[in-house]
Amino acid sequence: MTTSIKAPLSAGTWTIDPVHSTVGFSVKHLVVSKVRGSFGAFTGTITVAEDGTPSVNAEIDVTSITTNNEQRDGHIRSADFFDAEKFPTATFVSTSVQSKGDDYELTGDFTLKGVTKPVTLALEFNGENPGMGQGPVAGFEASTVINRKDFGIDIDMPLETGGAVVGDKITITLEIEALGQQA
Repeated sequence: MTTSIKAPLSAGTWTIDPVHSTVGFSVKHLVVSKVRGSFGAFTGTITVAEDGTPSVNAEIDVTSITTNNEQRDGHIRSADFFDAEKFPTATFVSTSVQSKGDDYELTGDFTLKGVTKPVTLALEFNGENPGMGQGPVAGFEASTVINRKDFGIDIDMPLETGGAVVGDKITITLEIEALGQQA
């Protein structure tokens, strides 16, 4: 079931501005800390129907990963993790948006490494602004936690003392600025 949002975004098509947006993640490392990273290349659109019903389609170029360590980034691109040569993109296609207090839940189908699973993101709509002469802008923040093994990233690197080099839970965080497309 899809519902319109309380403070509706103007009807039309909104394009994610990659210059003013971030697609990031964090994962436990050696049980005691986290590795953080981001993707430098991604695209997406938010389409809002006249009744206020939004839909989201997004694509992430997983080859654009950066964790500020080239050796680790290369390993993450390998078949042990993303198998980026065979599966160079991850996608998200929304299926519903539900109000949750002052915020929202955005549910959709997320595809990573050729595996599609439903995910729900906690979504905050930061509002719409007239912009700076290039048309309106809107801002969003969203996050979700996925289990990497659900998406076929099932490499195990156990530690002698217990736990693993890389945790199973991945927190995905989005800070999105979208540009309203002028008719």
